[in-house]
Amino acid sequence: MTTLEQRPDTAEDIYAAGGITVAKHGHHLGAVIGGITLSGDISDETASAIRYALAANKVIFFRDQHHLTDEIQYAFAGRLGSQTTTHPTLRSDDNKTLVLEAAASSWHTDVTFIDRIPKASILRAVTVPEYGGATTWASTTAAYEQLPDALKALVENLWAVHSNEYDYAEVANTIRDKVQDAARREKYLNEFTRTVFETEHPVVRVHPETGEKTLLLGHFVKEFVGFKPSETTALFQLLQNRITKLENTVRWAWQPGDVAIWDNRATQHYGISDYGTNPRKIHRTTLAGDVPVDVRGASSRIRKGDAAHFSVIEEPQRLPGFAAN
Repeated sequence: MTTLEQRPDTAEDIYAAGGITVAKHGHHLGAVIGGITLSGDISDETASAIRYALAANKVIFFRDQHHLTDEIQYAFAGRLGSQTTTHPTLRSDDNKTLVLEAAASSWHTDVTFIDRIPKASILRAVTVPEYGGATTWASTTAAYEQLPDALKALVENLWAVHSNEYDYAEVANTIRDKVQDAARREKYLNEFTRTVFETEHPVVRVHPETGEKTLLLGHFVKEFVGFKPSETTALFQLLQNRITKLENTVRWAWQPGDVAIWDNRATQHYGISDYGTNPRKIHRTTLAGDVPVDVRGASSRIRKGDAAHFSVIEEPQRLPGFAAN
């Protein structure tokens, strides 16, 4: 059976071979995938088509996947890559699935404080609130491409320290409505930082599958290497504003049976906490990623922490059909 890497077909050919349909949901990112029932038994052609659609569209959505359980979701994830454990610091009963009950109302790329940043995550809507609770994604690739040349020259030489030990005031506020008990909030925050991680990442990384340049930032950034705190704050906000420009985003209003997969190497996301006290529960499975490299091929550098218990380091291959930058 042939694989995607062996077939220099067009996107349409790849999708047809995989038996899926792809309908754009936003200009810079987002597509709705049809014609498929997600499981661990999907064919190689279907898995390749999904991987290609994800690389091309940054975040993809599936509807009416009501049959999914944590076990089937995890098995499906294994058809797209190597699954990670729950989280570098947070625990779960099965050490596979992270249950999210509070929307992370802050722009971020997941788990950037370690060297092996996850390549993708799969979210499944388990409990959908009566109103609100949507998730928004932003294309960090589009944001980089829109930078003026002078700013590109700056950020391509810029490195940032990412850490899970930072000002948790915003995180505490995010979970306050969902976790009223102060002791439970304190336990959550202590668990999140039970091991401190710090990693230096390039602000511009080269996507290993597409060759595109993309900005690597988000709320785990502690400082830019060699910059004063006030300078970090000013430059960080300038770049974040470019990423989260509304034209570079796509919003998904969850319905029962929905599944979303996003490319964690080319996006940030934001869970919108506008659903009051209504219950909201999303289950996340994560896929192992590679160590980022900058435009000159230099790899990210660990300052603190060993994430070997969290995941393997993937060795990705360039996908056909994407022009090298």
